[in-house]
This record gives sequence, structure tokens and C-alpha cells, in this order.
Amino acid sequence: MSGPEKPTRRSVLAAAVVAVACGPAPAAAAAGRTTDPAGAPHPGDLAARRRQARPVDNRAWTTYTDWRGGTHHGTRAVSGARPGLEITAAAGTTEYTDPHTGTTASWEYATWTGPVHRLPVPATEAVASWNAHTPAGTWLQVELRGTYSDGTDTPWYVMGRWAAGDQDIRRTSLDGQGDGRSAISTDTFAVDDPASGLRLAAYRLRLTLYRTPGTRLTPTVWRLGAMGSDIPDRFTVPASTPGQVGAELTVPRYSQEIHAGQYPQYDNGGEAWCSPTSSQMIVEYWGGRLTPAQLSWVDPSYADPQVCNAARYTYDYQYAGCGNWPFNAAYAATFKDLQGVVTRLGSLTDVERLIAAGIPAITSQSFLKTELTGAGYGTSGHLMTVIGFTADGDVIANDPASPGDEAVRRVYRRREFENIWLRTKRYNASGKVASGSGGICYLYFPAHPTPHQRMALAAVGVR
Repeated sequence: MSGPEKPTRRSVLAAAVVAVACGPAPAAAAAGRTTDPAGAPHPGDLAARRRQARPVDNRAWTTYTDWRGGTHHGTRAVSGARPGLEITAAAGTTEYTDPHTGTTASWEYATWTGPVHRLPVPATEAVASWNAHTPAGTWLQVELRGTYSDGTDTPWYVMGRWAAGDQDIRRTSLDGQGDGRSAISTDTFAVDDPASGLRLAAYRLRLTLYRTPGTRLTPTVWRLGAMGSDIPDRFTVPASTPGQVGAELTVPRYSQEIHAGQYPQYDNGGEAWCSPTSSQMIVEYWGGRLTPAQLSWVDPSYADPQVCNAARYTYDYQYAGCGNWPFNAAYAATFKDLQGVVTRLGSLTDVERLIAAGIPAITSQSFLKTELTGAGYGTSGHLMTVIGFTADGDVIANDPASPGDEAVRRVYRRREFENIWLRTKRYNASGKVASGSGGICYLYFPAHPTPHQRMALAAVGVR
């Protein structure tokens, strides 16, 4: 979303992964550390180390060994250049009534439940990501069940019902899920009251794969994971020092604004299409292309029809928008040999490292018109693509909230950009406290990254 400051259907959940903010313990605390006679660390030391640990955790299941683990009911791991999970024999049949069409249909299903993953730093929030192929006649559901820091469990929460197309079901998040201690807001699990000290200590994920009864169709899931994070709220973040600067990637430039009024059934048209427009830019940077047949549904008088396509196929029918984070990552992964994940980064230093490896980043930020010099607008939630850095370390961004494709490339002041992206609290145009994205970022990268790319991704916690 871009344009004038206005309320969103979803509050942008506020948790960041800002590693630079987690510095050493105060000197007074450090002076008081002790060890027991056997030399084991004092509990104070362990607590300090935990505070210094990166406050974000990405765990993904991607390998043949990963998929062979867990609990299978009608699913199997498949090997090859891109290992995955498929239906081998249906575990049962169920009926699903699509809440957005009212249509009831029977579906065969099979499930895979992953092992328990314990978070190195217990989290206040978690966002799932998945990459899959869902041919016509198939779809999937992703669920998360957590264990709180007090040892009790959450319900099984639906994190998304998804298909690449929209002919079988309407892809959707699921509102109204909660147990009085945590809840799902569109695509994000969040502890209701982080100040209570309650945290998500562990979780497991469950995949349910669906297909038309009596067929041999199957979804294929290549990647499934979740990002958990926890960092205190803040209005200001520490400034990073420019490092690997002076590089710019050649990324296609698309404006969302030229699509204003087009296909209003998808989030009121192009004015709100910052997320799919950014996604399409990066997909095409990696060589992803749509065929004339795939674009044949778009009015031939519209420029950049691939942006219309991205909006249609990222649209969340419950959220009523194209900004569902995992749906955008999943859309990117429908293109040959691409992966997509949702994560949180710690600073522009992380982005520099990615740019140096040839990986652009899509960032989420909210700001007043006066807070980002040269933008010319304020927004309560907007996605743009970071494609490089000037020699001085300022941010080169493809900003889809531009009047035309030729104006998309912008240079924004480093300090302003970093703060509006990483902060978790801000003041809106009415002077009230609102939330910030806390460093949310989409990363799209090859299914088989180069060694340099693997190192850069690992350095920011993505594998």
C-alpha cells in the first residue's frame, strides 16, 4: 500500500530483528558475573548470551532428509534436483466449503507433520513461508502449533490455504483464530501480551495436501518453514555504518500507479499493488517470465500486464489485499527454479551483503511524508525493492509508488530509510502511536544458489 497515510485492514505487526541492537550486557551486570566451582557458566552469563543471540530464527525443511522426517499420512518424500513432498496415497476424503465462493467440494487429502523445532530465542511472532507447485485440481494448507514458554500448547493455527491458481479454491488467510494468549493476524502468529513474558518456545508445522478425488494429481512442496522473532519495541534504531556500497543491480522497474483503477476486485486496483509490483520486479530480475497465454486474461490496452497477473495471484480473499507476505513469497516460487521466504533483517548491512551477492531485497516500511526525503508521500504500509547503494551508502530503491516506470528508481537517505524500515513503533499523521514492520523483508533467490549467494543468505539467517 502507498499514498496518503490511512488505516490498514491489518496492523503491521511490530517485531524486528536488529542484531546491532543486541550489544553486550551493561558493564555493571558484566562485573557481577560468576561461575560455579566446576567452571559452568553462571545463569547470568547464559541470560546475557541469550540476549546477544540473533533475535530471529529461520528454520526451513527443504532436503530429502528433511522430508523423510516428521510424520507421514499418505505423503512421501521425493528426491531429485529439488527434493519435495507429495501425495503417495490419500489418507482420506473431506469436504471443503470455500467461504469466498460458497462452493462445497470433496477432496482427497494427505498430511505431513514436521518435528518439533525449538527456537534458540523464544519469539513473540512467527511467519510461515512455503514454496510449492499446485497443478489445477490441487491445493494445500499450512498449519502451526506452538509450545509456549510455560510448557502449554497453542491450538493448531491455519497459516494459509493456498493454490497458485484460483480455479479450485480462493487462496485465503483465516481470521478469528486465537486462544486468549496468542492469535493469527492474517499471516502472522503473535503473542497477545509480550510484556507478560510469555513467548513461543517451540513449534511444529503441518502440511495438508489436497487433490481431486480419484486422480493421481498432487501438489509438490519444495520448501516449508517459519521465521520466529522477538525484539523490544522501539521508535528509533541504531544507525549502521556503510560497508559494501557502490553496487547497483539491474532490476526491472514497474510502477503500481499506472494500474490505478485496473481490476478493482483485487484490492481496489493498482494503487494498492506495491507488494505484487515489487515481487514481479524481482521475479523478472531472476529471469521469470510469463507467457502470452498466461497474460491473455489481461486487457491488452494495459501496460505491464505481468503486474496485473502478480496482483491476481497474490490476492488473499480474506485479507482482501495483495499484501499477504507468504502469498507473495509463494507466488515468486511458482517461477522456475526460484525460492521465496519472508524474514526480518537486522540492518542495511545485511542488505549490503545480499546486494554484493546479487540478491535484491523487498522491504516493508511505514512513514510520514516528512520522514523519507524525496518520496513525496506518506504511507501506513508500503513495499519497495532495494537494488543497491550509492558510494556514500545511501539506498537505491525501485519504489513502485512512482508516477510511471521511468520514475521508479529512487535514491533515499540511508539513515531515514533504515529507521522507517526497522522500527517497530512510530507516530502516524494524527500523532498517535502506530506500528512499524520491524525489518520485514521478502527474499527471492535461486533454487540452487551460488556459493557466494549461499554464504550471504546464511549470514542473514536464511538457508
